[in-house]
Amino acid sequence: MQNEPLVTFNGVIKKFGGFVAVQKLDLEIHKGEFLAIMGSSGCGKTTTLRMLAGLDAPTEGEIRLSGKPINDLPTWQRDTPMVWQSLALFPFLNVIENVEFALKMRGVGAKERRSRAENWLERMQISEFATRNIAQLSGGQRQRVALARSLVVEPEILLLDEPLSALDANLKVRMQSVLQGLQQELGITFVYVTHSQSEAFSMADRVVIMSKGVVEQVGTAQEIYRAPKTRFVAEFLGSSNIFSGKCDGNGNLETAVGKLHLPKAGTTQRKGQSATIVILDTRAHLSVTQPKGDVDFVRANVIGEEFTGATATIYLEAEDGSELRVQKDHETLAALPINVGQSLYVSWQPNETHLIPDV
Repeated sequence: MQNEPLVTFNGVIKKFGGFVAVQKLDLEIHKGEFLAIMGSSGCGKTTTLRMLAGLDAPTEGEIRLSGKPINDLPTWQRDTPMVWQSLALFPFLNVIENVEFALKMRGVGAKERRSRAENWLERMQISEFATRNIAQLSGGQRQRVALARSLVVEPEILLLDEPLSALDANLKVRMQSVLQGLQQELGITFVYVTHSQSEAFSMADRVVIMSKGVVEQVGTAQEIYRAPKTRFVAEFLGSSNIFSGKCDGNGNLETAVGKLHLPKAGTTQRKGQSATIVILDTRAHLSVTQPKGDVDFVRANVIGEEFTGATATIYLEAEDGSELRVQKDHETLAALPINVGQSLYVSWQPNETHLIPDV
């Protein structure tokens, strides 16, 4: 993957009347990377994609593609095809005619566009459905047609707006593999909008997390998972225990559940400064008796349990009403009295925490 930016958002703002959908976006999308933009509904991720596609114009700022400003460039001149959540296939055309459509609009001759369409149907393993009506296809087959229709024009960048949201869980996993394989094989820049953490983290080279029109963090899946930059990111990921309070100037954080150690990197926080520490649910431990040694712990009551394959997540409530979570394998949990209402200690090593200083 090259570091050359293919797309640059420079101070981009998008307003709809008095509502600010995107707030001063500065973002570079590198040539040949798989970038995922994620966040809850209304965070601005789809608006960002639509501005890149030319479907919405920025209120302020500039978008550049291959170094050239494209704010005033119409959609059909941008070479930024999009795969929609609804797929937007033409019901009055059969499969191969759908794939040929963009080539036809570009004036490609009948023989060449048929050859290129057939090639892409073969690559997407749907050649046998070439003359079939779109309504006769399964969700996964329609997904492959939509991808073939976008990729047949050999674009430099492909935009995808929650393309897997309508598929069942098993099919989603298979299509994630198809998308990731295609992107790596073709070297095309993919910009993928989703609300699904599993989709973004499993496929993307980098992930952008947005909230209320603002970019909260950009990084690899590991960077974001292990070191969230804001409390919002930590809460959005839903895999951390979060404690906020005031620094005492001696390397501790005074919180509603007691005094907790700051990680060594946080010992320089000044007295009275607000800060937040997070501990991943996979790094926390459970015990019936109070832990010994230089560890942090919180006493809490079990309120629920969620099974996730080889592991389970135990949900607990501390005395102040805050929710804690611990994820462990079934063998570890079998040795503990995991019953609703059971009082347990949640503990962790201080050096396992991550500090989020309040700005």
